[in-house]
Amino acid sequence: MHYTFNRVRIIRYLSIFEMVVGTNDGSPNFANLNELASETNGGQIVFATDDWFACAENLLKDTEPVFKPDLYTDFGKWMDGWETRRRRCQGHDWAVIALKKPSTIMGVCVDTAYFTGNYAPRFSIQAAKLTDEEAKLFPKRECKIGTAADKSQVEQVQRIDTQKWETLVPMTNLRAGYEETRLNYFNVFETGTWTHLRLNMFPDGGIARLRVFGFVTPDWEEVNSDELIDLMSAENGTVCESYSNAHYGHPRNLIKTERGINMGDGWETARRLDRPPILEADDSGVLQVPGNEWAIFRLGHVGEIHSIEVDTNFFKGNFPDSIKIEGVLADPDQDYRRWSWKTIMTPKKLSPHKQHFYSTDDLLSYGPITHVKLTMAPDGGISRVRMLGHISHVSELLR
Repeated sequence: MHYTFNRVRIIRYLSIFEMVVGTNDGSPNFANLNELASETNGGQIVFATDDWFACAENLLKDTEPVFKPDLYTDFGKWMDGWETRRRRCQGHDWAVIALKKPSTIMGVCVDTAYFTGNYAPRFSIQAAKLTDEEAKLFPKRECKIGTAADKSQVEQVQRIDTQKWETLVPMTNLRAGYEETRLNYFNVFETGTWTHLRLNMFPDGGIARLRVFGFVTPDWEEVNSDELIDLMSAENGTVCESYSNAHYGHPRNLIKTERGINMGDGWETARRLDRPPILEADDSGVLQVPGNEWAIFRLGHVGEIHSIEVDTNFFKGNFPDSIKIEGVLADPDQDYRRWSWKTIMTPKKLSPHKQHFYSTDDLLSYGPITHVKLTMAPDGGISRVRMLGHISHVSELLR
């Protein structure tokens, strides 16, 4: 038997998350989950009806949209998003996005930034879980402005019946891309695991970015319990459930698969205001400070830890002094404030711009665990955390 969270439990954890953390920017709590469709997380555009002004690939950029007022192409105004021509024939525009891994989706954000007189007035999202053979039916994709899918490509896609996919968000109005109205958030209540999304624009126009929030749902029956995997990886179902501070970078960045690409691609907090005027250290060199910052992660599966990596890549003048790691085998129905954390690794001194490796000799406890708590002191930035280990078949303890 395998340990996984069902949807009721996920919703419950989001409720707890709201009580503890909340969101300073007014976004819903599902926006703290993993972003599944961005290009650095493996999302890909596999089909689009029209790419006249700007290609659909822009939807999946990790960066914030930009506007260049004086930049034009041979096909019209340059825009940082997906913009189709003004439709003069029947139908509407749509694009298909392939997720890297089968995933559960909790919510989406449709960003119309800078599309003020040319944004798509309405949209919807559909989803399907395709087999590898079905996924191969999409025609070869080329990102090129001033183009549209030809008749043969449309006919090829019609064999997949994308118009019949499950509706995650029905046809809904969007708002113009002014700063105060650009972010359009929508909850997803349809249960299921999805590999592909269909984004519909009704009938045409522009969308800057599509953010898809949720978590990967691996098929644990295919994973050998003797196999070493990264228990902390988003690709293995891990999500950040709560944190103390994310002023410059969200802790969900810690569980991305690839190494960080810059200082913005990590978890970075503000400088704590309770830092002592003069810093002092213990005999091991670890600073003695009154405060710290923390983040809690739910693993995709119960696991036992073999080794740990803490990467401060790009954090050269703002890395934390130390990191402490704790774990717990938690009852999913219990309030997390009642959990009894066990120390996996005592505070370890960190260095700038470096991968730190810790073996079983550095660990006090190995598991089994369902959750991990990272505590940095006093503050700063970390790029990635890896925890190699084995999945553990102890779910009957948690039912």
